[in-house]
Amino acid sequence: MPPPLLTFSIGPATCDILVADITTLQVDAIVNAANRALLRGGGVDGAIHRAAGPELLAECRTLGGCETGSAKITRGYRLPAKHVIHAVGPVWQGSASNEDALLASCYRTAVDLAAANKLTTIAFPAISTGIYSFPADRAARIAVGTVASELSKNPRTITKVIFCCFSQNSAQHHMNAAAVIASEAKQSSP
Repeated sequence: MPPPLLTFSIGPATCDILVADITTLQVDAIVNAANRALLRGGGVDGAIHRAAGPELLAECRTLGGCETGSAKITRGYRLPAKHVIHAVGPVWQGSASNEDALLASCYRTAVDLAAANKLTTIAFPAISTGIYSFPADRAARIAVGTVASELSKNPRTITKVIFCCFSQNSAQHHMNAAAVIASEAKQSSP
């Protein structure tokens, strides 16, 4: 794994922001930016399916799809990750269709699924920022903010979170979001 560009803590969990290929990470679960059918798509979804092998698609076919804003879990098969959490993010429509809440729900549901399966390490891609065209800076604020909020309220079993970005630009958006959250936390401290 490449060295993180930024490491910060949320309660007992350590969070890293890095630029890497999510399919190479040795964690308990990687999160897939999936489509509603949970069938192989493009971008990170296609890369995860290619790396995991045909068994992943076969298992996904048994799940009956997934609603936008939710997630389902499968085995990781040929991936270094033990599991894949398939989160279905919203297609950006100019913020008129509850996209922010749906995207936050993806991250919240993924954290809940990881905890329900007693997983301790999880890696997230930048959900919905590819073909679904969610603005990358806005998506990063939602991603980091939602995970930070969830883990600060209830850390569950999670000890390590990785925001695995596909580009330096995406990583910068995530680092900016982390800086804002850290600044807000300092201002609210007594």
